[in-house]
Amino acid sequence: MYNITADYHTHTRFSHGKGSIEDNVLAARKKGLKKIAITDHGFAHIGFGIRFKDVDRMRQEVQRLEDKYTDIEILLGVEANLIGLDGTIDIPEEYIDKFDIILMGFHKGAVPKSFKEAIKLYAGNFLSGILPMDKKNIRLQNTQAMIRAIERYPIKIITHPGAKIDIDTRLLAQHAAKRGVALEINASHGFMTTEYVKIALREGVSFVINSDAHHPSKVGDFAKGIEIASAAGLNPDRIINASHA
Repeated sequence: MYNITADYHTHTRFSHGKGSIEDNVLAARKKGLKKIAITDHGFAHIGFGIRFKDVDRMRQEVQRLEDKYTDIEILLGVEANLIGLDGTIDIPEEYIDKFDIILMGFHKGAVPKSFKEAIKLYAGNFLSGILPMDKKNIRLQNTQAMIRAIERYPIKIITHPGAKIDIDTRLLAQHAAKRGVALEINASHGFMTTEYVKIALREGVSFVINSDAHHPSKVGDFAKGIEIASAAGLNPDRIINASHA
């Protein structure tokens, strides 16, 4: 039913993947993909984020591989971290244009923008999972932070929405649709779930199926994502990296 032609979410040793950029490219070519994005974690991810000094080195490597392998398009991207309720992500303004594509998600291992954000965005979500707190307001807070992020930055994809923090899928989908931002069906995490996809589908938003590969062997492994999309009755026309098989 689905012919996935691109993998927009893959990691390398520049964050906490297990292979090189070329390893991922070779794996993508072997799977018959026409496009791959190298999207290592943003700068604020503790222990795993890319380093500022590596960005130019990564760009040079991508350019070298583009010249070497003319049958596949290679994008230098980043999986930015949401680090503030005001929508701040961990990519400084002067680095935005260094990337071909920007993905954004929430990760618990990222350094928050401030102590205040640490309490509200991180501690609040952690405690809501174990204490009888106002989960409805925390859910709205999370969603609004993501909405502010896509309004502030040229983000193309929201990664694994719902996997790390609770979100209002309908509200996020409404705003993502307006901004032309795709919601990811992540073949590694299993988010969005089938239920989330069905909810978001009614809001006219686009989707993307990605591997979130942390090892070259997982590049182009979309099986779980395809299963979710199929169960939700998602038409390939609504998936930005798919065509009819």
